[in-house]
Formats: sequence, structure tokens, C-alpha cells
Amino acid sequence: MSVQLDARPPVVPAAAARPTRAHRLSRFDTRYSPYLYIAPFFLLFAVFGVYPLGYTFWVSLHDWDLLGSDHPFVGAENYTRLMADADFWHAVVNTLGIFVISTVPQLLAALWLANLLNRSLRARTGWRMAVLIPNVTSTAAVAIVFGVLFGREFGMVNWLLDLVGIDAINWKSDRFASWVAISTMVDWRWTGYNALIFLAAMQAIPRDLYESAAIDGANRARQFWSITVPLLKPTIIFAVIISTIGGLQLFTEPRLFHSGTNPIRGGPLRESQTVTMYMFENAFAPHYNFGYGSAVAWLLFALIAVVAAVNVLIIRRLGGQTPGGRAAKGDLR
Repeated sequence: MSVQLDARPPVVPAAAARPTRAHRLSRFDTRYSPYLYIAPFFLLFAVFGVYPLGYTFWVSLHDWDLLGSDHPFVGAENYTRLMADADFWHAVVNTLGIFVISTVPQLLAALWLANLLNRSLRARTGWRMAVLIPNVTSTAAVAIVFGVLFGREFGMVNWLLDLVGIDAINWKSDRFASWVAISTMVDWRWTGYNALIFLAAMQAIPRDLYESAAIDGANRARQFWSITVPLLKPTIIFAVIISTIGGLQLFTEPRLFHSGTNPIRGGPLRESQTVTMYMFENAFAPHYNFGYGSAVAWLLFALIAVVAAVNVLIIRRLGGQTPGGRAAKGDLR
């Protein structure tokens, strides 16, 4: 008996043999649409971030007079001159001094204020909104008010110092005194802003951690240093980086604090001239040396990167244990 085999190939559905157009579009959408969604950010960053950085560096390699038409290439000459420029290093010291005096007390006060606002208070929402009022106040108005408060003859600060037997201080002519006055202005504006950032992070900490610590006998201070601060370390690092960038780019407060024929110098002897003010002085009026000003801008960028990295390392070294470590297992007393 013979068996006849069917040599015809099996019938394959058309949909399985060739993907439909809708299927191909679906695969394209799944694979490439995420890149299209994030592309606007990178395009804007390239236009308004990367290109200005590159162009500024290119300009810093030229003798670029804003009022002239010829811009000869000078290589690293602007950077060489800058390294030997006493006025530039004077501005760097001023910037770092104001930064330290303003940022350290500002972040500590913001952390304390956020912890206070995190408690059960009457009109808690009103208090939380009130701490942001200094930040939304006009910087020019703030500078005028603080300029009057720190006046040499009729300022309220000198009047208070006179009550306790301290001689009047010339806040605008003395270098360190001008640092303190400008730092006070900066702290008044930005402490509430940082406090709200810390407060938002505190709201995300589970309450059962505090309840467990209270059962173990930990008081509020111990809970704060053993639970709150360790869990806020990422937020503290973020606030430190943002404060570093803002503190080293300080311009408006010292510029408005001084008045006169040439306030961009930060006083008669450059008592409080920051790096950004020195950059503006060279790039625009009265020197119009855009190449030299661009070199100052790039060294400021490097200074911010170095100081921010050092601050992050210090915060990580000083960071305590998280509540999951030994401190949360019975060593909270």
C-alpha cells in the first residue's frame, strides 16, 4: 500500500508573514518616541547652554574689543594675564569671603527654620508662605533698605552698636564689614527659599521613624540629628550645590550696595567687588575687552566646579548614619 505525501507548503497567514503598517508604526513609536519627547530640552540646552559656553571660550582666545572690528587670535594670553592680575585675585578673595559668610549661616538657619515649620503650629500654611516673602521682594528695594540700615552716620545697625558701646563702622569702606553687610542681605533673601526646600524633603520622611525613636526615649534634638539630617543628605547636597553656584555668581547685591560714579568696582578700593563684577567691568564699560572678560567667565566656571565638588565631598564625609543603621536600633538616647 503506498502513502501519498502532500508536498504543498503550509498556509501562513498574511499578518504573520508581513507586519502590517500599524504594527510597524507601533514599534517605531515604542522605540523612538521617548527620544522625541526629551529632544526639546537638549535642543534648547544646546542653543542656550552649550553654544554660549563654546563661543565664550572661543572669544577668550582673542583680543576682542567690542568697539573694534579686528579680533586677532592671541591664544592663552588672556589667561596668562589673568593669572598675574592682582585685581582678579582680589575679587576671588572677596567672592569666597562673602560666599562663606553668607552660605554657611544661611543653610544652617534654613535647616532650623524648616524643622520648626515641620511641627504642628497654628496657621502653619501662613507661616510657610511668609518665609518666601523676602525672596519675592525686589532686589533693588532690598539693597536700598539695607544700604540705609548699614549707613555710616544714620544707620540703624551703627545706632544699635552705639547702644552697647561699640564705635560706628563704615560698612561700605571697610572690606570685611562690607562682606558682612552684603552677606546679611543675601541671607535675608534666600534663607526662606532654602527652608522650603528642606521642608519639602522633611515631609517625605516616614512618621513611624520618629514614633519609634520617641518610644526608645529620644528627644526632639536627638531625633533631628539621628533621623532628619541623615535622611536629608541628598537634599542638603542639592542645596549646597545651588547655593555655591548662586554665591559665587553674586552680582546684584554688592553692585547695588555701593553707589557713586563707578559702583561696578565694589567700593573705592574694590572692597566688595566679586568675580562677576570684575568680569562685567572688563567685558563691558569702561574697558570693552570682551576677550579678557570671557577668560574671567571661564575661570569663574572652573572655580564654581571646584568649590561645588569640595562642598559635596565635605557634606558626604560629615553625613551621619541613616536611621537604618546602628543609631536607629537603640542608640537614640
